[in-house]
Amino acid sequence: MSTDSPAPADTPRTPPAPAAQSPAPPPERAALPDPGSGPTLRGPVAPKSEPAAPRGYRAVFAVAEFRAVFAAHLLSLLGVVVSELALTVLVYDLTGSPLLSALTFALGLLPYIVGGTLFAGVADRYPARRVLVVCDLLCAACVAVMLVPATPVAGLLALRCLVAAIAPVFTGTRMAALTDILGEGDLYVLGRSLLRIVSQSAMLIGFGTGGVLLTVLSPRGAITVTVVTFLCSAVLLRFGTQDRPARATGDGGGGALLKESLSGARLVLGDRRIRALMLLFWLPAMFVVAPEALAAPYADTIGAPPAALGLLLCAMAVGHIGAELFVGSALSPRNRSRIVLPVAAVGLLPLLVYAARPGLPLALAALALAGAGAAYVIGLDQWFVDAVPQELRGRAMTLLTAGLMTVQGLGMALAGLAAEFFPVHQVVAGSGIIGTVCALLLVAEVRRTAPGQMSDTEGRDGADRHVTSR
Repeated sequence: MSTDSPAPADTPRTPPAPAAQSPAPPPERAALPDPGSGPTLRGPVAPKSEPAAPRGYRAVFAVAEFRAVFAAHLLSLLGVVVSELALTVLVYDLTGSPLLSALTFALGLLPYIVGGTLFAGVADRYPARRVLVVCDLLCAACVAVMLVPATPVAGLLALRCLVAAIAPVFTGTRMAALTDILGEGDLYVLGRSLLRIVSQSAMLIGFGTGGVLLTVLSPRGAITVTVVTFLCSAVLLRFGTQDRPARATGDGGGGALLKESLSGARLVLGDRRIRALMLLFWLPAMFVVAPEALAAPYADTIGAPPAALGLLLCAMAVGHIGAELFVGSALSPRNRSRIVLPVAAVGLLPLLVYAARPGLPLALAALALAGAGAAYVIGLDQWFVDAVPQELRGRAMTLLTAGLMTVQGLGMALAGLAAEFFPVHQVVAGSGIIGTVCALLLVAEVRRTAPGQMSDTEGRDGADRHVTSR
């Protein structure tokens, strides 16, 4: 933690001492191959034997601070997934109400928009490490109160809302902090990719782990695991990352913080380019969740065995993980950028297979392909960080996270509502059609707002950007 260099993974390149201190031969002569020269010419050539700097995902893991962030993310995410499952079971045990049990899951998504809009200013006003550690400690405290037997069901749901409201501030701050840790180039993109892969994997591993824990522990016992993971995450972030100054300054008042948060949302959404990129994150995600939301009724419709439900819920995540690993490791930054718009335009087309009411194998293949379509986000990450001014980055990324979770929750709700009036397979296919139309419109808008394609006045779209126009 002794340096603020954004890419500490790079091999140090100091001037070779032998060439600087030895009076002969001259540096330009020493750099040339000379088969007939004496052994005195071999010393200056030694730097050629230096090991090559790590590339790709290995280069990201070579950064010590990122390893701490990665481990903290993995621990807290597994804890959250386990607590979601355990809390749902606990609420059902206390009330016997399927509605309240389902509401426990929904409350993990809906408060995101509140926290992401009203508290986004925290991400830029205060040092990132302090924000991350305090968020972890607050979440640990909320979960600890859930363990108290006297906590009523209403209290459990309120605490669930509070944890969900804190989550976008934590995630947005961490996303912005990655640009300090990894820089704003390819290392940042690959770091974001790794965190997404962990998120997808945690859904698969966490629910399985939670199910096993619930066979040997009570729901409150399983929730205890989450307290431990939040505390471990706080320790890793406190001692594994550097303390950097805040991106923006404020007068410290709560009213001013709210004003900064809302003005940040106005500035972000008022910029035509940033708005288009943000919608390209959001809208495809809103439609792609339809088959997951309707997995249980679809499995029942096609007469699939109970185990098929788990496969239908996992297929999209498996496709996403595989595609993201391939794109992140096999494609250059330039090629990742090239595939953003084409893949975003066609990523939802595999859902059209549902129009034929496919059996389990074909449905799983379609879901895996739809999950693979999310790989365009790797290149989109780079475009987004390039478009957002540094002093606005924390608020922009907090809003991005909040909106993404909110639209996914909205997409699930709309898919369920539509399934009340239309067959499930038609709803999923319709989501693919409508989502593809929206994606094509967004792709056209992103092309129009590309650097050099519009004037500065059009880009601001009438918004007063103040210092963020730099």
